[in-house]
Amino acid sequence: MDVEPVRVAIYTRVSTEDQAKEGFSLDAQLDKLRSYCKARDWIVGGEYIDDGYSGRNVKRPAYTKMMEEMDNWNVLLVIKMDRIHRNSKNFMMMMEYLKQKEKEFVSMSESLDTSTAMGRFVMDIIQRIAQLESEQIGERVYIGMEQKAKTNGGVLGFNIPYGYDYIEGELIINPNEVDVVKDIYSWYKDGKSMGEIVKMLNSAEIPTKKGGFWAKKTISNMLKNTTYCGYLHWEDYVNKSEHDPIIDESDFDEIQTLIANRGGSPAKKLTN
Repeated sequence: MDVEPVRVAIYTRVSTEDQAKEGFSLDAQLDKLRSYCKARDWIVGGEYIDDGYSGRNVKRPAYTKMMEEMDNWNVLLVIKMDRIHRNSKNFMMMMEYLKQKEKEFVSMSESLDTSTAMGRFVMDIIQRIAQLESEQIGERVYIGMEQKAKTNGGVLGFNIPYGYDYIEGELIINPNEVDVVKDIYSWYKDGKSMGEIVKMLNSAEIPTKKGGFWAKKTISNMLKNTTYCGYLHWEDYVNKSEHDPIIDESDFDEIQTLIANRGGSPAKKLTN
């Protein structure tokens, strides 16, 4: 009697944070998983790679594609459980779905698979411990950032705004973007609406920080961003910073008045 070959879906993932950690590179994961399949005479039915995606979110392109192509494999293989999910609820929902489709799950590093009752039990325990660790790390990071914001401020986990670059721990004015920032403030001050400013920038084919198109939300955020005045803002804390400002505080406050007069929600003014 012929035994049906085991066809495997290899799944690998790294988030932006993981890319800085040794041993979590995509190439390293793939090499180990391919060797593991070869050692067990398993056939690779597909390789699914999510680069730069968090394990706390199920909306990942390769993960979604893998689940859509379940007919091509009968075992889902990862190098470590937190590569597939960092949320216990999402993991359990996936496991239930795999069970319904009569698919198995194997984690290479933990030497566990769902073909045994003990494997399913231990996997559940490990995943819950991983989620607890992740939540505790998040809490410690938040407390540390809040303490830093209370004392001396500093760059605290925010996207670098248009007009600046982040070099060696400091915000440095970008010479190719600074005039655009000044123009946006000047245009709004002269009576241009945010929508009109968007059309002007897009018509001039000036890209955003990430190379995309401008939107009203982007302009609104820039007009309310105290970073341009030499401050750094994190939640309820605003601190004077050592980086060079692009906009005067008085001009920033005038812009906030204009936003309010035009029915918008301005940022808090910097001067009384």
